Amino acid sequence: MPEILPIGGGKGGVGKSFISANLGALIAKRGKRVVLVDLDLGASNLHSFLGLTPHRDGLNSFLSKKSSSLENVALPTDHANLYFISSVNCSIEIANLYHAQKLKLLTAIARLPFDYVLLDLGAGTNFNTLDFFLTSNQGIIVCTPDPTSIENAFRFIKAAYLRSIKHVIKSNGFCETIKNAVRENEKPSMTASDIIDMVIRHDPAKEDFLRERISQLKFDFILNQFRKNSDPALGEKLKMVCNRHFYSCFEFLGNVRFEERVPSAIVSKKLFIREHPDAAAAADLYRISELLLQKLSSGTKKGQP
Repeated sequence: MPEILPIGGGKGGVGKSFISANLGALIAKRGKRVVLVDLDLGASNLHSFLGLTPHRDGLNSFLSKKSSSLENVALPTDHANLYFISSVNCSIEIANLYHAQKLKLLTAIARLPFDYVLLDLGAGTNFNTLDFFLTSNQGIIVCTPDPTSIENAFRFIKAAYLRSIKHVIKSNGFCETIKNAVRENEKPSMTASDIIDMVIRHDPAKEDFLRERISQLKFDFILNQFRKNSDPALGEKLKMVCNRHFYSCFEFLGNVRFEERVPSAIVSKKLFIREHPDAAAAADLYRISELLLQKLSSGTKKGQP
C-alpha cells in the first residue's frame, strides 16, 4: 500500500502545487516511485509546475469509466520514477463530485501501486477537499507567514479535525444522541471540543476510543514564501499552538524561502529544483524532503489508506 501524502492548507496562492511538484520530484530522485495527483478540481494547474502539457487522459477518463483503472491514467514525466495524474480535462463541474464518485476515487487512490502518492488539493474547506485530505492519517499543511494565510490554515485544520471526528462517530457505534448531533448541517457552530464534551456526558464508554482514533492524525506544517523579515520562530509557534489545542500530533517541517525565480521557471516549463538547483529555496525543499522521508521510513508517521 502506498504512503499517501495530501497537501492542503485552506488558502489559495500559498504554493501547494509548487510544494507538491518539487517534493514529489525530490522523493522520486531517491529512487521511490511517486505519483502526483492533481485534486485541485476545477482549478488544476499542477502540470504547469512540472512543465507538462495537459494530456487528454486523466481523472476524466477514470471517472467516466473510459479507463477501468486509475493507474492507467498515471502518465510518466521526464523525471525518473515520477508520474502524474491530471484533472485539467475534467468537466467544469468536477469540483462538485457526487458522493459515489468521491468514494470510487478515494478507493482507487489507496490502491495505486506506487511508493508515495502526493495529493495536490485545492483551496477551501468543502467536504470533498477535506475528505481528500483525510484519505490518510497524515497530511501536509502549506501556508505563508502572512496573517491571512495563517488564519486560513487554522480554519482548515479545525474543519478537517471536525470532519474526522464526525467520520469516527458515524461508523463506530456511538449512541444516537451523539450521532444526531453531528449530522451534516446541524449545529454549524459546533466544534471538536463540543463533540468530545458531548461524548463524555452521553457516551463516556467511547471517550477513550475517540481520543485514541483522533490521536492517530499526524499533520505537518511547511511555511512557504518565507521572507527575511518573517518571524524565524513562527513555524515552531504554530506547532506548539496546534499541539496544545488538538489531540493530534503536529510537526514543523521547515521554511521555504521566497524566490523571485519561481514564476520564470513555470513560464519556461521547467521544474524549479531542476531549473535552479542552487537556489536557497531549492536547498530548503531538499531538507524538507529528507526530513519527511526519514520520518516516514522510521515509522513515526504511518499512513492509513
